[in-house]
Amino acid sequence: MVGALKSCNLHGVATGCITCNTGSEVAANAQFPVEIIVGPEFVTGSTRMKSGTAQKLALNMLTTSVMIKLGRVKGNKMVDMQLSNNKLVDRGTKMLMKNTGLSDYETAKALLLKFGSVRKATEAYQLGT
Repeated sequence: MVGALKSCNLHGVATGCITCNTGSEVAANAQFPVEIIVGPEFVTGSTRMKSGTAQKLALNMLTTSVMIKLGRVKGNKMVDMQLSNNKLVDRGTKMLMKNTGLSDYETAKALLLKFGSVRKATEAYQLGT
């Protein structure tokens, strides 16, 4: 991993890491290190319980912040999600209905599938296209 960070740094690629080992070689070679202090494990001998949970929480916060900054979140809803399964299409259809005032589910669903995201479908509806 350190070699990959060094290579990326050499080639101008932004680097970051999330680690629970302060002062590690990985963090020293990352431009944006996140070092989390978790303390000893509750169960002696288990080295991943607290660290894994802490890293997952940090990653969730970072990625959520990025999605908000990129404009993919409106209010508290992800409006540019990938419509990769029926559950997400249903969720997106209901969000579109709420955003636009459309009362017909099938019309909203067709609009969502045509434009590929809640954001684009909402904008198209508001523009009358």
